Amino acid sequence: MTMLQPLLSHQFAATIWRMEIDELTDTLVLEVRNETEKQVSFASVSLTTGQLNFEGFTTDERWLAGVDALYNNVALLHYYKHENGPEHKGITAIDAGTSAPVWNNYSLALSHLSINGPIVYNTALQPKKLVLIDAQTGQTLRNASPEDKPLANSIVIPSLLPASDFVEGSLPEAPFGNIVHSLNHNGYRIVSLHTLKNGGLQQRIYILDGETIRYTDLLNEDIQKLQPEAFVIHKNALVYVKNRTNIIVLAL
Repeated sequence: MTMLQPLLSHQFAATIWRMEIDELTDTLVLEVRNETEKQVSFASVSLTTGQLNFEGFTTDERWLAGVDALYNNVALLHYYKHENGPEHKGITAIDAGTSAPVWNNYSLALSHLSINGPIVYNTALQPKKLVLIDAQTGQTLRNASPEDKPLANSIVIPSLLPASDFVEGSLPEAPFGNIVHSLNHNGYRIVSLHTLKNGGLQQRIYILDGETIRYTDLLNEDIQKLQPEAFVIHKNALVYVKNRTNIIVLAL
C-alpha cells in the first residue's frame, strides 16, 4: 500500500499566524508574521490543486494588519485601530488568487460573512449599523437583514479524546498525557499525539488506513507543553502547520 504524498509543502521565512479559507473557492490565505522585522505578509494556496498562488504580499501598514475573511475569491484584510487592542478599522480587499487590489475602505470593519456576502459597519458611527456589501466592489447593497444568515463553513477540527477511548494497540505510539486529537474522514483515521523522545516532548501526526500507517510527520519537537489541535479538514483537504512556518496540504 502506497504512502500518501502532500499536494503542497511550503516553508515560509516567518511564523504562520492565522489562516482563513474561502468556502466558495477552496482558497486558503495565510497571515505570516516576522516579529523581528515587524512585518506582516500574506500568501494564498489552492486547497484543490495545492498550488501556491502567491506569497509575500504586503500592505502599506507593515505590522498592524491581518486577514479577516475570504468570500468568493476576495480576501478581506483588516487594520488594527490601536497597537495594543483587538479593534479593527479599515478593509483592504485583494484577489485571493493573484493578490491584485480590488478595493479598500478605511472607515469599515467586518462584522461577519453571510450567505449573501460580507456584513460590515462604519467604525465611526454609533450605534453600530450593519450593512451588506458587494465583496467585488465594496459598495453598500442594503441594510443587513435576517435573511443574511451566517455563511457556514466546511472546516472540521479533531476531537480531543483520552487514550482509553482507543482499542489497545490501535495507536502507533503511546501518547504522553494520555490525550489524542482524532478525526475520521473518508475511511482514514487522522490522529495527532505527543510523545517523549530522548527526554524531550514532541508532537506527531499519523494518517491510518485500518492498522496501516499511510502518512506520518513530526510537527514539533523540543516543545515545553502540549500543543492544541494540529490539523483541520476542509472538505477533502487536510491542512496542518509544521514547526510554525511550514504549511502542508494533503488530499484525502
